[in-house]
Amino acid sequence: MTAAGSAADAPLPRRLYVLNGGFWAGPRIRRILALAGWRLTLGLPGPGDAVGVWGNSPTAWRGRALAARRGAGLVTVEDAFLRSVLPGRDRTRVGRRGPVGLLIDPQGLHFDPARPSLLETLAASAEAAAMTGVAAAALARLRAADLSKYTAHRAGAAAPAPGAVLVVDQTRGDASLMGAGRATFLRMLQAARDENPGATIVVRSHPETAAGLRAGHLTPADLRGGEIWSDAAVSPWRLVAEAGAVYAVSSQLGYEALLAGRRTRLFGQPFYAGWGLTVDETPVPRRWGRATVETLFAASHLLAPVWYDPCRDQLTDFDGALRQIEAEARAFGEDRDGHLAYGMRLWKRPAIARAFGSGRGVRFTGKPSAAVTLAWANRADAVPQAMRVEDGFLRSRGLGAALVPPLSLVADDLGIYYDPTRPSQLEALIAAGPPPGGRDRAVALIARLRAQAVTKYNLSGALPPIPADGRRVILVPGQVEDDASIRLGAGAERTNLALLERVRAENPDALIVWKPHPDVEAGLRPGAVGDVAGLADVTATRAPAAALIDRADEVWTMTSTLGFEALVRATPVTTLGAPFYAGWGLTRDLGPIPARRVARPDLAALVHAALIAYPRYVDPVTGLPCPVELALDRLADPATQVATIRLRWLAKAQGALAGQSWIWRR
Repeated sequence: MTAAGSAADAPLPRRLYVLNGGFWAGPRIRRILALAGWRLTLGLPGPGDAVGVWGNSPTAWRGRALAARRGAGLVTVEDAFLRSVLPGRDRTRVGRRGPVGLLIDPQGLHFDPARPSLLETLAASAEAAAMTGVAAAALARLRAADLSKYTAHRAGAAAPAPGAVLVVDQTRGDASLMGAGRATFLRMLQAARDENPGATIVVRSHPETAAGLRAGHLTPADLRGGEIWSDAAVSPWRLVAEAGAVYAVSSQLGYEALLAGRRTRLFGQPFYAGWGLTVDETPVPRRWGRATVETLFAASHLLAPVWYDPCRDQLTDFDGALRQIEAEARAFGEDRDGHLAYGMRLWKRPAIARAFGSGRGVRFTGKPSAAVTLAWANRADAVPQAMRVEDGFLRSRGLGAALVPPLSLVADDLGIYYDPTRPSQLEALIAAGPPPGGRDRAVALIARLRAQAVTKYNLSGALPPIPADGRRVILVPGQVEDDASIRLGAGAERTNLALLERVRAENPDALIVWKPHPDVEAGLRPGAVGDVAGLADVTATRAPAAALIDRADEVWTMTSTLGFEALVRATPVTTLGAPFYAGWGLTRDLGPIPARRVARPDLAALVHAALIAYPRYVDPVTGLPCPVELALDRLADPATQVATIRLRWLAKAQGALAGQSWIWRR
């Protein structure tokens, strides 16, 4: 079938008549609806059409009245339970991005108990019942990622003491309250006191109230002595993790308490009330006993929402949305207060600003000071308090020395991956192992890296003739000899010539393939060897790394990241130094390995740490923080290669503007 034929056979989008201006003002909402098969329309609907309303908003009554008058269907639209980093009312750049998921419901409204909603129907369905295992695993991934509807919490914010009773406030006018007001919240607060004598009462303010966007129902003046007002940016999962009980009207935090196994007392009738899973002030009899925690989660997060991938501009599944928000939340969490960056060459600054600009922006300085928060790793000794920044291991389609900007960067507040003389965050991640779902994700990533032949630089070139004469083929990657990884992590061999001599001495009968470092080949960095006769049988000039690894029986290296790429492709590796991937039991190590590397991860755990958990990725198309899977798509596509001619003047002007302070914002 031709592409044109496929388009012709596709169903036409249904018209969705809307009266709420918010539908037209939100480009991402319009896009999700369009991808889900709805075309926003003005005018008068007919009996076969549908009217769209936003939840129970103040203008929703007009849409409901229009649908009833015209005999049209009614579709309610609401944010999904995993929405964004910041609330939609936040008017900063990050707050304006819009949701990654919508609940598009032609049956009802999930927080209106007057009639069943799509979510309620799905929670009691055989489809959800068949997904209990999948739902439990997805819930574990969500909790491990520490994500909720909004994800702007601070990692170090203090949670209440174990056993505290959490009373959850909500904003005034919240549609999910279905008319409940301050009197209901005061009654709930008193019930928490009466039912938990002696317990510490913690009243949790809504994030929008804490941000000054909307008033809540409770205030600090409502508290008694010894009670605590909580409005810090604490993770919802940490808030409920060890709570003695949680009291809510209809808040999503009450649902997360239920998902975390906490005793949850409800004074409203949200979608998660009435199933026998909560203590309900006003039960919903038709729901009783028809769902479990797993089937309810399957409905709320896996089946009912329409999830959206803003980088690919297409619909996705729960995992796709989770990974995108995880990338955005990490970037915002690390960048929210802004950065002062030191030691960044001029041509790198736009890429640094994009990668670390999710908060208040990045300022650049040529002078070390106590205010510096980011430093290029080889300049960081002057600012030891700063996070050390370096390129990631899936970097670009082209060389950094050729001014090709990176898709991935790392920022390490302990050390840096190439320095084995001190611990690094990468070492900690390798030793800790992957989170729930992380191993499967890494295994899938490994398969893609192998199938798509993606490496750090992804250079084009031809594979040289390598004789198939029965000899063992050893690939020896060259390195930049003044590189910090050699200075800090090499063993006895610290030059490319010494490396080749060692490999030949220990493998006299092998077929040795010498691959000069691309920066050295390009004449950009030191490390040229000259005549390798008698040391190497083949010189692989400008050859693609993945193809060479596939042709080799093993790899010998000092500290090259090509050794890691060989491990990814199940090729044995011998190290003469102490690269980040050595000392974990996955390589044969002949160099000085740090004694602290005692963990024994498998390859998937190493890959998860190095390619998923440690770096940050930026989509070169949308400029958004993104997961590694999206970065891999971009690296595999030559069409997304970034032009670098415009950066060369910045490199040449580096000295002229040294020491001046600049601010860049994404």
